[in-house]
Amino acid sequence: MSLLDIETAIATGLPAYSPGRPAAQPSVDAAFKAAAQSRYAGLRALAPIHRARVLNGIPCWLVVDYELAKQALTHPALLKDATPARDVLDAYMPRRPGAGIGRNMLFVDPPDHARLRRLVAAAFTRPRVAALRPRVTEIAEELADGIAAAGETDLVQSYTSLLPVRVIGELLGVQEREQGQFRDWTRTALGLPSAEQQQGFINLRGYLTKLVAEKWRAPADDLLSALVAVRDERDGRLSEKELVGTANLLVIAGHDTTVNLLGNAMIALFDHPEQARLLRQRPELIKGAVEEFLRFDTSVEYTTMRYAARDIELGGARITRGDIVVVSLTSANRSDPALAAAERDALDVSRPVARHLAFGHGIHRCLGAPLAQLEAEIGIGTLLRRFPDLRPTTPTAELSWIPVGMMRGPLSLPVSITPAQVT
Repeated sequence: MSLLDIETAIATGLPAYSPGRPAAQPSVDAAFKAAAQSRYAGLRALAPIHRARVLNGIPCWLVVDYELAKQALTHPALLKDATPARDVLDAYMPRRPGAGIGRNMLFVDPPDHARLRRLVAAAFTRPRVAALRPRVTEIAEELADGIAAAGETDLVQSYTSLLPVRVIGELLGVQEREQGQFRDWTRTALGLPSAEQQQGFINLRGYLTKLVAEKWRAPADDLLSALVAVRDERDGRLSEKELVGTANLLVIAGHDTTVNLLGNAMIALFDHPEQARLLRQRPELIKGAVEEFLRFDTSVEYTTMRYAARDIELGGARITRGDIVVVSLTSANRSDPALAAAERDALDVSRPVARHLAFGHGIHRCLGAPLAQLEAEIGIGTLLRRFPDLRPTTPTAELSWIPVGMMRGPLSLPVSITPAQVT
């Protein structure tokens, strides 16, 4: 069934999904991602789960419903061990030595997951993140100064992509002069499966391997040195491969996700100027507003893959051993049953509680959530305070979005300010 058929089905009242006949088999490609919210709404109207294709055509099951998403993310038979799906993955993503993100807590199952998460959590603490507030604020102000001087700029290139890379770079001990290359490798690694994408991973891992070795020889006051030094009476310490894999994860999860969170939030405010006015009038709302931005249009469109270790039933669908399951966080966040139907698609920065799955759910919930929340709170708040007349110069409906992969965000966001109104 094509996406046109889906839209026709909604209009004509076609019977919804039944276990014997999937309602739709969309491909989450560039065209789909450009109109993601409406596409997912169409899928939700038919069924909570669908056959689909992601990346370069990998077949999977796509969960689009909030409650079913929570079930899928905690189901004991949906694991990170890809062994049952190896043949399918190799057919679509041939492996190359040295490519890939490396061994880390996101891609392993218990008991290894618990061991890795405990060790990383021992170094990546809330006090360490909280202590970053003055430096994050300083970086945001420096970048805002550049916008004030330019008058017109691409917010992605001059602000939303620079703030997170400088923060994660400094956190890990990456030299500022190397952070631009660092950002480019990350973007390449998150693209469509290809030789170029695999080379991005190889370059990033090669750099981080050298950086880890440096921290072994000469520890500094940074997170990577803390990860090198951390020990646990029960779990010992991270191996070199685990250190590199964990650093890789922190770079990707701590950079590109926040880039897109900032971009998506600003687009939401441009589309809802009354909400921007409210935040400027009541800046104390910004912390809760960040949760609303995460709910309204999250930066991770769908999760990493999970693999069925045995035959199961999920949302009326028969999942067989080796099937791949991904969860659309973008879709799930717009279908929370705790909200009235009319509220789910509304942006409300004063919402008392904005429930969402933007950071995942269960044992794999993002450990770096406090850092992303801090950067978004400061990054968005700084723009609103410094530039009362910040406005897009390209209609938001005409913006280009990341065309492939699990991330959701604008490729560019041209804006301008009125110099006289800069504060």
